[in-house]
Amino acid sequence: MGQTTQAVIDRYDRYVMGTYVRSPLAFAKGKGSRVWDVEGREYLDLFPGWGVSGLGHNHPFVMRAIRSQAGRLIHLSNTYYHPLQWRAAKALVDVSFDGKVFFCNSGAEAVEGAIKLVRRWGNGRHEMIVMEQSFHGRTMGALSATGQPKHQEGFEPLLPGFVRVPYGDLEAIRAAVTSKTCAVLLEPIQGEGGLRIGSGPFLQGVRRLCDEQKLLLIADEVQTGMGRTGTMFAYQQSGIEPDVMLLAKTLGGGFPIGAIVAKRAVADVLTPGTHATTYGGSPLGCACILAVFEAIEREELLGRVNTLSPYIMKRLAEMQQRHAFIREVRGRGFMIGIELSLDGRPLVEACRAKRVLINCTQGRVLRLLPAMTITKAQLERGLSVLEEVFDQCRVTS
Repeated sequence: MGQTTQAVIDRYDRYVMGTYVRSPLAFAKGKGSRVWDVEGREYLDLFPGWGVSGLGHNHPFVMRAIRSQAGRLIHLSNTYYHPLQWRAAKALVDVSFDGKVFFCNSGAEAVEGAIKLVRRWGNGRHEMIVMEQSFHGRTMGALSATGQPKHQEGFEPLLPGFVRVPYGDLEAIRAAVTSKTCAVLLEPIQGEGGLRIGSGPFLQGVRRLCDEQKLLLIADEVQTGMGRTGTMFAYQQSGIEPDVMLLAKTLGGGFPIGAIVAKRAVADVLTPGTHATTYGGSPLGCACILAVFEAIEREELLGRVNTLSPYIMKRLAEMQQRHAFIREVRGRGFMIGIELSLDGRPLVEACRAKRVLINCTQGRVLRLLPAMTITKAQLERGLSVLEEVFDQCRVTS
């Protein structure tokens, strides 16, 4: 069509609400870990879809499922049954814990549903303990649970009933429990919070505390779930089980779908009429979920993550030894953060100029969320570009 990047940007400025800080790129197609802009330039995407494209862009299993199911039935009211929804729910339960599933459309919607679920379960207890620096979404309930005031400014009053404590501080959680507390909500790894990893002892301690105080433990695995950390879900690396788990992003392989997985005694408090969604669990969405499971199993993607992750961490550790401004490299599997002592945003722009896409969160933490299907050669290219940018930063700093 002869469109240019600038022409697309100009039309966005005219017709699309300015709710995002956008990079000056306009993409037309993608495949795996590669994307092409409207002018045909190729980029390596190490942060595909904010973690949505965990299988890479346009994975063939997902595309095949979309094409096949779209020719049969796209949407169906949840007042009826269709076989794909129970199959997708069973697939999730089989790899997590015995429970039931509610399907929705996004991570934020999963958080909203979980707030209702645990409050109803609490039977009068309504407060949730949440973590500082957490991020759970931008709808009002999810925003109220989020532990970053910068996202909440201008939207007060927030939904009451959330008590914030420092992430990783078990004693602070214990001290925050009152007769009104019904649940603890946390991310096993805080993504937007700067790739802060909940240690095994911390998560195990929270689990014990919840058992002692008869509270529900909610694991927000929207970003960590579906294999990104080297296990299907990040909580599994700590030897615990949550009572409620929240999923989205990679779950649909690029198709918008979210889910709440809850243990049976918890799930059953939501009865007909207490919660619903128009689009959640559609035949098309569930077909995509099943395709994601098929890809993870048939392509042995968990093994791939666990094989390549040490290589990434080794390369980054070598860079850290050479550059004093790299404070820490941390991560699990293909969820990696590089904390700097300087502003990371110019480094993101420098990588973009070399046609490698990464992210910066919390101002100083470079974030990499490569697709589980990425090749070692592509990883090497991305890491080499990052090393070049670090070297240039040392020269100019």
